[in-house]
Amino acid sequence: MVIQSNMSPAAIVEVWEAAADVFKKHKIPLTKKTLETLVEEEQLNSLLQELNAAVGSSTATCIEGG
Repeated sequence: MVIQSNMSPAAIVEVWEAAADVFKKHKIPLTKKTLETLVEEEQLNSLLQELNAAVGSSTATCIEGG
């Protein structure tokens, strides 16, 4: 699974504890609001890349359909 913009920080940290450090670094609260509502669009892609790198997830580690 890859971290996506429609996921909330709270749900992400529930699955990937390592993501908490990235959220803390960027001062993003661990709420149930989605990343796309919390982060400016210009910063969203780089944040998603940083989060996925921190948890070791990428599209290469995922298969279609789960």
